[in-house]
Amino acid sequence: MMVRLLKVHGSGNDFFLLDQMEAQIQLTEDQLKQLAQSICDRKRGLHGGADGLLLVLKSAHKNVVARMRVINSDGSEASMCGNGLRTVARYVVTKEKISPQINFKIETMYADLQVKAAANLASDVPAYEVEISPVSFADSKIGMHVGQATLQNSLVPALSDSLKFSAVAVPNPHLISFVDQQTLKSNQLVKMATYLNSENPYFPDGVNVSFVQKISSNEIFVKTFERGVGLTNACGTAMSASSLIYVLQQLGQAGLEQTLKVLNPGGMVQTIVHQRLDGSYCISLIGNATVTASVSLDAKEAMFGNFSQVKWSETGEQRAYENFVDSLKK
Repeated sequence: MMVRLLKVHGSGNDFFLLDQMEAQIQLTEDQLKQLAQSICDRKRGLHGGADGLLLVLKSAHKNVVARMRVINSDGSEASMCGNGLRTVARYVVTKEKISPQINFKIETMYADLQVKAAANLASDVPAYEVEISPVSFADSKIGMHVGQATLQNSLVPALSDSLKFSAVAVPNPHLISFVDQQTLKSNQLVKMATYLNSENPYFPDGVNVSFVQKISSNEIFVKTFERGVGLTNACGTAMSASSLIYVLQQLGQAGLEQTLKVLNPGGMVQTIVHQRLDGSYCISLIGNATVTASVSLDAKEAMFGNFSQVKWSETGEQRAYENFVDSLKK
């Protein structure tokens, strides 16, 4: 049962990508979960593991080119993944021979989202722009039980006596706090997020938690503990959600349609917050879509951690991306 995968990443948020549009093999839901858990395991997985498994499938929706599913490294399914969506967009452009100048849609769990090629971030660092939506601040959409219908720059005494939090679904749930450098470097994020992604009364289904530091008026740094993954180099929806909260709370209407620079432990993306005519918000997420390797493996063997039949071929794109990241530090 040999299958072909790609190893891809957006801002160091890395995945294995499996094309199921013309299914090489038919895997059950349990097999997909088992495969994701096995190959993505950071200690025992394939070549250092990954944050998740991206599935590219056919879409039954009109005028939609493909469908994306996201299986986290723990086997749970995410409703969206902004960094993953960029890599899927790039894959679909190549597979379907779509002109890079054309906008098209990819189906995700809750919405068909616009995607398109963007200008390279640097030499040999291809980039894509993807839509992040729908957006909701309602506790029912977030899965939040903190005694408030919405949470915007408010204290939650059960979590901290000093940090203020905002919550938003984009559509997966995010809890965001703007912090100083000392707090960013502390273990508070991991401690809090670990609790909120285990049995707890406040976010019983878990939540993505981000600490955000303002660097300048148009630049922020985002560090995220991702539900189903843990600490990650970057989370595309977290950076989008953080940008939205930053604009609404600190920039106001002047921040709409501005390009923000969002740094993360794995690199950098750009975001643009939009407000539609009906008053709703969406975010453009622009960043790299890097393919680091092509892989072939025996899926059945890989499910049980046997990678002896794996063939791994590096693309060389990672070096260009690392040079780009190094340039951000200068």
